[in-house]
Amino acid sequence: MSTDLEDDLRGTFERAAASVPQSADLTERATTGARRAQRRTWIGTGAAAVAVAAVAVTAFGLAGSQNKPAQPPVAGGPQSAATTPSQQAVTAQTVSGTWRVQQMTGFTALKKARPDDPVIVFKANGTWSGSDGCNGLQGTYSIGQRGAFSATVGPQHMIGCDNVPHTGVLTAAKRVAITGDTLEFFGADGARLASYARAR
Repeated sequence: MSTDLEDDLRGTFERAAASVPQSADLTERATTGARRAQRRTWIGTGAAAVAVAAVAVTAFGLAGSQNKPAQPPVAGGPQSAATTPSQQAVTAQTVSGTWRVQQMTGFTALKKARPDDPVIVFKANGTWSGSDGCNGLQGTYSIGQRGAFSATVGPQHMIGCDNVPHTGVLTAAKRVAITGDTLEFFGADGARLASYARAR
């Protein structure tokens, strides 16, 4: 049951609504304004996200560059090339000279004392001579393409001691190589038989 006060309030509201001028585009303008405000909000939010991502990427890159260890010099670069001797072409001229054994496969008595110095002497005319520490040695040799090698052994005395078996190396060798002051002999299977250092 309505009271007089309620009737009075209802009448006041109806009169106020009737006095407001009608506008056909009022709803459209309200909707358009809301859309523009929402679009500005999205644009602002997107720009802020892009800026944050750019700062994060830059900071990560700087941290990575500071923590990255120094790279070692590349093998074969200027430093290693200056310290690593290069392999020489092997000819009768390049092997000419006196050579002292440094390593010999299967022979472990290189440091034993002997009456003579166990060396090999190659000559450019294709002959060689030397000593196994107790006996004089001699023979011939030839060097072909790519270090192909062959040797013969002449007559020799056989005085017993810890003889350095130069003759075994020379007759078994099929290839030689020179790197710096090191002369190496290789067998038919490619295995290294011995290495010699040029005597000073």
